[in-house]
Amino acid sequence: MKRLLILLMVLVLILTGCQKKEPDVPEQTVKVENLEVKHETEFGGVYIVMTIEDFNKVGFKYGDSVDVEFSNGYKLEDIPYYNGYYVDAGEALLIAYPGYDYIKVAINYGDDLWERAGLKATANQPTLWSTAALDEHSKATVTLKEAGKYLDVQEARDIHYPDERSKFPSDIVFANFRNFAMGDLKEGVMYRSASPCDNQHNRAPYVDALIKEAGVNCILNLSDNDAKIEKYMAKDDFNSPYFAELYNKGNVYPIALNMNYLSDEFASKIAQGFIDISSKEGPYLIHCTEGKDRTGFVCMLIEALAGAEYQEIADDYMVTYDNYYEINEVKDSRKYKVILEKNLDAMLKFVVGDEKVDIKTAELSGYAHSYLLKAGMSNEQIDRFLRRITR
Repeated sequence: MKRLLILLMVLVLILTGCQKKEPDVPEQTVKVENLEVKHETEFGGVYIVMTIEDFNKVGFKYGDSVDVEFSNGYKLEDIPYYNGYYVDAGEALLIAYPGYDYIKVAINYGDDLWERAGLKATANQPTLWSTAALDEHSKATVTLKEAGKYLDVQEARDIHYPDERSKFPSDIVFANFRNFAMGDLKEGVMYRSASPCDNQHNRAPYVDALIKEAGVNCILNLSDNDAKIEKYMAKDDFNSPYFAELYNKGNVYPIALNMNYLSDEFASKIAQGFIDISSKEGPYLIHCTEGKDRTGFVCMLIEALAGAEYQEIADDYMVTYDNYYEINEVKDSRKYKVILEKNLDAMLKFVVGDEKVDIKTAELSGYAHSYLLKAGMSNEQIDRFLRRITR
């Protein structure tokens, strides 16, 4: 009996081994190929001509890691796919920004990717890449590298706010308006807010009323030039009479900052803006469109210059995120930390310019002073600006 059982077991093993093993079915590659590219000139990116909706239907999801390769051989490997600019300054990403016609690949706050990738003609190269015989209809291929690799950052920074006043507790919160007076800054002299002239987010009339009440006498407009301001003022819904009064008096200085705080142009425009407003009596308003990114950098610089400590600067910076998104250290500590590290800390580290320096304990005023000297202000001009705004 024992011998029979052994024989049966051997027979089962033989038959099992003879069965054909099904081959592993490879996972389907998520990929789009040979798509047209276009130069996005305002911020220096490359549109890949496929709508966001169609691209996502292929199987790409926000937070994925992707490889992008252009037909001239230039590659960007393992970059995140986000629906916002959620990478550090100088880093690459593929972005599906709300309102864009297509997906776009770009260097955040950095180089014009079109130029970096060699996607341009020169006087001696009538085509984009003469060696490859390519023209302006060159192609790009995007391949999924790792699904969900950057999902934690996507989820932490994918935040939105409404533009209805009724959804905010006060005009001040809705307008993202406040006085900042840390360090040696005088009370009631420096204010920040959303735009008092660009009403795309329905906030301009509220800002206008608040700056009139505060007695603001001079405005540093970070986002616009004169042509844009005049277009806003010509619109039927323009309702900012106090702003118009200041503008017509020559007390509004528009410097049209780009979004690249790493650039020399960004720094030199700030320096000129500080020189310009120093010629006027305060109080002063600093604003861009939302009072968040460019305003965040410039106010951080002013606060540091005036002797504020890191935590004071951080607290003021994050008020904007509480105002717009109700993100604060108590309600959502994870998002609070990510935003602080990716935004303010990165900006401060750039101004300091030395990785060995601890931005949280350093005397930041000297670094802000050096930044402005390099940007084109003289010591006398910096001192004059400080006399206007500090005790």
